[in-house]
Amino acid sequence: MHKTAIAVTLLLAGIGTVAAQSKVGTDFPNRPIRIVVGFTPGGQPDIFSRLIAPRLGEALGQTVVVDNRPGAGSAIGTKIVADATPDGHTLLCVSASHVISPAVRKLNFDPVRDFSAITQMYNASYLLVAAPGLGVKNVKDLIAMAKARPGVLNFSSAGTGSGTHFAGEVFKDAAKIDIVHVPYKGIPEAMNDTMTNRVQVFMAPLASSAGLVRDGRLVALGVTSLKRVSIYPEIPTIAESGLPGFAFDSWGGLLAPSKVPRAIITRLNREVTAALNHPEIQQRMRSQGAEPSPTTPEAFDKQIARELKLIGDIAKRAGINPQ
Repeated sequence: MHKTAIAVTLLLAGIGTVAAQSKVGTDFPNRPIRIVVGFTPGGQPDIFSRLIAPRLGEALGQTVVVDNRPGAGSAIGTKIVADATPDGHTLLCVSASHVISPAVRKLNFDPVRDFSAITQMYNASYLLVAAPGLGVKNVKDLIAMAKARPGVLNFSSAGTGSGTHFAGEVFKDAAKIDIVHVPYKGIPEAMNDTMTNRVQVFMAPLASSAGLVRDGRLVALGVTSLKRVSIYPEIPTIAESGLPGFAFDSWGGLLAPSKVPRAIITRLNREVTAALNHPEIQQRMRSQGAEPSPTTPEAFDKQIARELKLIGDIAKRAGINPQ
């Protein structure tokens, strides 16, 4: 073929590629978008997905529906999205369980390789609480008591592999104390037995425990965030109360199947971020004990990889193996 003809062919091919890439952004979305939540209704991933869905749908010109697919610590819903057509119409709202699950159960998907991050949505602190009958008033007291009585104190959780479990494990590891994990079926059961001193401490979700602290039924020792929480500024952080640098938050965010075109990821990030920055949504999130915290896709990808390693290392030191 003549050199000129070859050059024209390559040019046209390049134009076609650019046009196809451009079309990806302009065609999306062309039908309703589904946000899969791997938990039952009522938790923060469900509540906040439903909170942003109408605004996201308005911005994208399509209905956005929330589809609860609970089970196996959110692994059932996660697998659905991992296997979905990678066109941006099926998304996944994840919590910190996304980085905890690989440490406690064998999965049929890869939490990094099979997904592309869109954005983190929120951070939510845990609150380290103690039984009133234990007699401790702060983190330093608890650490001192635990070191004086290794293997005697217990910490409750909402089940092995839950966020409340690993929040306790991270604290135990950072404080270098020997306290025994006691798993329960859920948060209410763990909370009740902490209030009655059957177990001594609990890394409780802030939103569900602050009222019990005010009523004197639990003692607040510290929040797990690096900064004090705006709606409960009187509660100190664990970092300022005896364990400098400590931080371990619950969080939630949106992922897509890994092969979704980058133009679609970019647009979804832009529209979800706009929704999260709306004053009404921010106020409603904060009323639930969460802080809106949109990020770039790249930053959220890095966070997930970093926390996977952190949790994996702590699980190994605690003798926890995938089942």
